[in-house]
Amino acid sequence: MQTNRVIVFAAVAAVAAVAATSWYSVRKLSHYRLPSAQEPVAAEHATPGKVALVINPSKSGAEEAQKAVERVCAEAGIEAPLVLHTTKENPGQDAAREALDAQCDTIIAAGGDGTIRAVAEVLEGTDASLGILPLGTGNLLARNVEIPIDDLHTAALVAVRGMVRRIDVGHMKLKLLDGSEADHAFLVIAGVGTDADLFDDTNEELKSKVGWLAYSEAGLRQLPGKRKKVNFKLDGDENWQNRKVRSVLFANCGKLQGLDFVPDAKIDDGVLDAVILSPRSAAGWMWILLKTAFRAKNKIPVMSFYQTPGIALRCTEPMNTQIDGDPTGEVNELEVSVSPSALRLRTP
Repeated sequence: MQTNRVIVFAAVAAVAAVAATSWYSVRKLSHYRLPSAQEPVAAEHATPGKVALVINPSKSGAEEAQKAVERVCAEAGIEAPLVLHTTKENPGQDAAREALDAQCDTIIAAGGDGTIRAVAEVLEGTDASLGILPLGTGNLLARNVEIPIDDLHTAALVAVRGMVRRIDVGHMKLKLLDGSEADHAFLVIAGVGTDADLFDDTNEELKSKVGWLAYSEAGLRQLPGKRKKVNFKLDGDENWQNRKVRSVLFANCGKLQGLDFVPDAKIDDGVLDAVILSPRSAAGWMWILLKTAFRAKNKIPVMSFYQTPGIALRCTEPMNTQIDGDPTGEVNELEVSVSPSALRLRTP
């Protein structure tokens, strides 16, 4: 009997020790804050010298967008824009390089978030400014910097003559399942897990008919599912942390379709906001939705926020990834970082 009591006591003590260690590691991480968020660089006036328009011709409104830019340039006494088209094989990188070679100092991306990101990848670190004409489904960056998405003439005016603001650019380096590596820039939100499953599972035909509501349909199908174990380490933290998650998001800015999903994320503070989502069921997802919709300040255990200039993450089983809503493949490991004030963007 005495031996049994000792065994039971030892087992309880071991469980308590494990629980205490887990609690402490999570508590330690939750208190982790990097106090190096920078002040934004002041926006500046910059008169364009030569303008290029990189346009996705497959998008609805492409012809109207071109006319709007040509009209704004004519009204401002600026030479007509150099017009370059994207292709399925090259969504804008080659066109942006051609525009730089032609000495264009303002390069406008007219298309969806993929086109805008492709042009931004080339302009990052240069003196050229990026203008935006949102023609896509999500228009995530345009919404976050308050560029009008339903008034092409006003958007064209901002793209050509708007204030120049320096913004951060995120980078996600992936180790894909075939052993290859890929490095993608992102401007809004990248992620791994259920969010990437959602974008990968969205019905393209439905998306073309109902727009962003197609994501809601895919989201409902992604609600069931199990959490997956990941190990991650924030930049500046010595220890790897263990969590069971549904998604880990890396936000450069935080507005998604009218919801301020990551309210502390700023596009020009030199850091990223990592968001860990760990709901066990549909009820947990509803808890996250309610917190976001009502902007509740209280913390909830299924949604954690950490501010950091970088994060490394390892998956115990393959997980899907995405950048600004575009699927980027399954990985076992990834690293995310930020390049502060790396892109000049024309904004209202």
